[in-house]
Amino acid sequence: MTRNLTHIPQFLLLGFSDFPRILALLFVIFLLIYISTLAWNLSLIVLIRMDPHLHTPMYFFLSNLSFIDLCYVTSTVPRMLSNFFLQHQTISFVGCIVQNFFFSTLGLSESCLMTAMAYDRYAAICKPLLYSSLMSPTLCVHMVLGSYMAGLTASLFQLYTLLQLHFCGPNVIRHFFCDMPQLLQLSCTDTFFVQVLTAVLTMMFGIGNVSVIIISYVYIVVTIMRITSAKGRSKAFNTCASHLTAVSLFYTSSIFVYLSSSSGASSSFDRFGSVFYTVVIPMLNPLIYSLRNKEMKDAMRRLQKKTCYFSHRW
Repeated sequence: MTRNLTHIPQFLLLGFSDFPRILALLFVIFLLIYISTLAWNLSLIVLIRMDPHLHTPMYFFLSNLSFIDLCYVTSTVPRMLSNFFLQHQTISFVGCIVQNFFFSTLGLSESCLMTAMAYDRYAAICKPLLYSSLMSPTLCVHMVLGSYMAGLTASLFQLYTLLQLHFCGPNVIRHFFCDMPQLLQLSCTDTFFVQVLTAVLTMMFGIGNVSVIIISYVYIVVTIMRITSAKGRSKAFNTCASHLTAVSLFYTSSIFVYLSSSSGASSSFDRFGSVFYTVVIPMLNPLIYSLRNKEMKDAMRRLQKKTCYFSHRW
């Protein structure tokens, strides 16, 4: 029977406390970003829910992406903001493990959902006549549930391996949240099995999902190049440009930060880099999908007209 050897009752999150001169500025910036993320993602979910014209597979996936982003940013930012002006920026062992579990679950689920959205764009552009049958409501629900379950299952495996580790020495996490590389660095016991599991999950969720996305877009590009009219090519490209932008930001920033911090020692650059994919990208996603999207703009106008109509009646 494995003993529970967690001698350290709490960890100290360094956060950005080594930048005392700009702490107030950082607090204001992160608070504004967090409020904007909540507002824009909630607005997107409500808009998609209220407008029947947006009840399509693409927007069903997009509303779930916004929901994940809301939870994703909430798993780290409130704790980070509350720690800005605390003298002792501590987090309990249980709180740290729970935060890592939710952060991992949501991140892996988003990776799978991005893949599902790539398949949706492939079906829309490469198989337009079969799109309705390929992307049935039942399949869409199954794909979303599968994304959540895949992220949850993988994170449960990670959680089990983390709970087997022994933390007895230094308890300072040079980060603003409990990330896996920093926790492994603090462990007093052998982390080989955890590192192997992390490598396997990286191959499955990182390389696997990226490969499916790349293959989907190879077919999409080939199909677009076969379209004779420039207007048709432009329209087809615009339908997947937002998703391609979001995928590129999500994976390039995540891979860059995790490769640079794979040793577990989080530098100042790593921490600010982590801010981009944990805080900034969830704020940017609703903008990426709505700013150049004619259907979203039309839906906003219809919602404004309804709002004005009901306000005049009352």
